[in-house]
Amino acid sequence: MTDSKERLVYGIHAVKTVLDRRPEAVVAAWLQERAAGERLSGIAASLKAQGIEVKHSSRSALDLKTGHGSHQGVVIEVQAAREFTVRELETLVVERGRSLRLLALDRVEDPRNLGACLRTADASGIDAVIVPRSRASGLTPAARKAATGAAETIPVFRAPNLARTLAWLKEAGVWTLGADGSAQQSLYEYEWRTPLAVVIGGEGQGLRRLTRECCDDLVAIPMRGVVASLNVSVACGVVLYELLRHCPVDPS
Repeated sequence: MTDSKERLVYGIHAVKTVLDRRPEAVVAAWLQERAAGERLSGIAASLKAQGIEVKHSSRSALDLKTGHGSHQGVVIEVQAAREFTVRELETLVVERGRSLRLLALDRVEDPRNLGACLRTADASGIDAVIVPRSRASGLTPAARKAATGAAETIPVFRAPNLARTLAWLKEAGVWTLGADGSAQQSLYEYEWRTPLAVVIGGEGQGLRRLTRECCDDLVAIPMRGVVASLNVSVACGVVLYELLRHCPVDPS
């Protein structure tokens, strides 16, 4: 069972997105005492319209509740996010057909990096994000905050075994592309195609060997300075927007 602290969402934009997308999921709400502002007033009105009781708390109490996160005066508790099921993933693959684009994250353990990747995935037209069920960050409050609402808009599938999931996608006709610093081919020389699953490794170690072996192709982001790699969320943005540049999202 998910701890209630793991179900907290805070920050004006993230909370507003929940109220717009999943208002029925909100089970409790806290607003900072004597906090003012048009956006907070709008959130208070939305909570009232949903029949959700609002508790007023001091800023220090909200700081403590969020682990000193940037709550901007508003915190809500939501029902545990429903996981994207295997059947729903299968349906998505079939329905999106040649337009399908997925993002697979191999053991991204920092929740802020996960949230930033979700935000970029949403912005660049990714259909769903796949993460391993173990040794990877879940949708914690910090991840939701970093996602600025994308955690409520983009499906997340927690794969029991990432390598097997990638193998199944390949059997279903989805091309798999791994971003790996040791790859011989540059990201900017790649011949892009869809349906595609972009696979990006976690902090520090990048793609695991089994994950790398599951990829049809590997590309590297050119590095011209002294640093050896980019932050995973930065690398995610570079790769996904290169995909979007070559394969614009079908609006249908």
